[in-house]
Amino acid sequence: MAQEVWKPLFDGKTLDGWVQRGGDALYRVEEGAIVGTSKLETPNSFLCTVETYSNFILEYEFKIDSLLNSGVQFRSAVADVDITIPFAGKEIRIPKGIVYGYQSEIDPEETRDRWWTAGVFDEARRGWLFPGPMGGNAAEFSKNGKAIYQKDVWNHVRIEAIGPAIRTALNGKPRVDMVDFLTPSGFIALQVHSISNEAHKDGTEVRWKNLRIQEVEPQPNALSAIEQAAGWKLLWDGKTSDGWRSAKGDAFPSAGWEIKDGNLTIHETGGGESAAAGDIITREKFTDFELQLEFKITAGANSGIKIFVDPELNKGSGSSIGPEFQILDDAKHPDAKLGRDGNRTVGSLYDMIPAPSDKQVQPVGEWNHARIRAEKMRITFWLNGRETLSIVRGSQEWKDWVAKSKYTIWPAFGELPEGHILLQDHGNETSFRSIKLLDLVEKAQ
Repeated sequence: MAQEVWKPLFDGKTLDGWVQRGGDALYRVEEGAIVGTSKLETPNSFLCTVETYSNFILEYEFKIDSLLNSGVQFRSAVADVDITIPFAGKEIRIPKGIVYGYQSEIDPEETRDRWWTAGVFDEARRGWLFPGPMGGNAAEFSKNGKAIYQKDVWNHVRIEAIGPAIRTALNGKPRVDMVDFLTPSGFIALQVHSISNEAHKDGTEVRWKNLRIQEVEPQPNALSAIEQAAGWKLLWDGKTSDGWRSAKGDAFPSAGWEIKDGNLTIHETGGGESAAAGDIITREKFTDFELQLEFKITAGANSGIKIFVDPELNKGSGSSIGPEFQILDDAKHPDAKLGRDGNRTVGSLYDMIPAPSDKQVQPVGEWNHARIRAEKMRITFWLNGRETLSIVRGSQEWKDWVAKSKYTIWPAFGELPEGHILLQDHGNETSFRSIKLLDLVEKAQ
């Protein structure tokens, strides 16, 4: 990341640059902090920045009464009229005057022993995203949150909202790592949650101080501060072929693959499977890991990301063997209609398990995000932040899928304990960037 240049969001004395929306909870300035005070029989209240922000890093400190729920909105908006937002084949209705958008939660729920502070909630739209459909195991997230959160003192939060990536950290510890393309910009707001006599107390307070922001430009092939703290490493440096080789030889292909402008591109050669430059694989093998990368296709393109690859399994023509995250132009490539029930479409486990039909796909020529997690034989795929499938390698369910696939000729297909990661040459132009990996074996040590 570039050198951090910060701008204060709060002058420590006044509420200049902020406007209140929603409910009538009280906001005031006291001893260099913004204080929000709960009020019975009023909706959620929001103190909102006048300015809007797209790509940024936001930091702040908060202290809250344990009886109160709160949060900090970002990339948020207010509906001037009743609106509907299409998402995943549905329409989300947002009434006039309602604040909606991402919220980094302040959520020390002692009564329920739920500790989801610095999780991401989608206010007035989809509800919890992380933990939830964008990632994060709820029980583990709460357990870690309880250990990190500091009761009755100031806590520090960092939010990185850069491109579709959203990451948070609480007191220096990574919390959220998710991708969502729905909202690229909006205001920042401090929430005082609505309260009821049954659950909360009138007049409870939440305080914020040291609110600062820096606007940044997305930087492919780089790790953010939160990613570095979490243990992520770049699998490709964006400049050289270091760490990669041909699947059928020790050297990187001399032609066909191009490294230019931070993109790793396999060029068009007519659609043959590993017939020209050929697939490339990591020099290193991996066991339990999480992989993230971005890919961009051309019209009609076919490619893929394979894991647990043993290049010795297939010495003949065609691609090396391993479970594949399918990359495809579903609209124009004939493979989308082959296979079974769409199991050769983008985001699918190729020729085995189809991705959902309501998956979110960026248009041809724009970057999509792939995420693969492999842990204790379970593999999970996400496309553009939404899970497309999850299955345990070697389970009876796995074997049943293999038996119906083209891989039935390979004994114990996909059950290797370790293997290479592969980017496929299927003869169509496809680009990759921001290839990064979290080694779960190292992280557990």
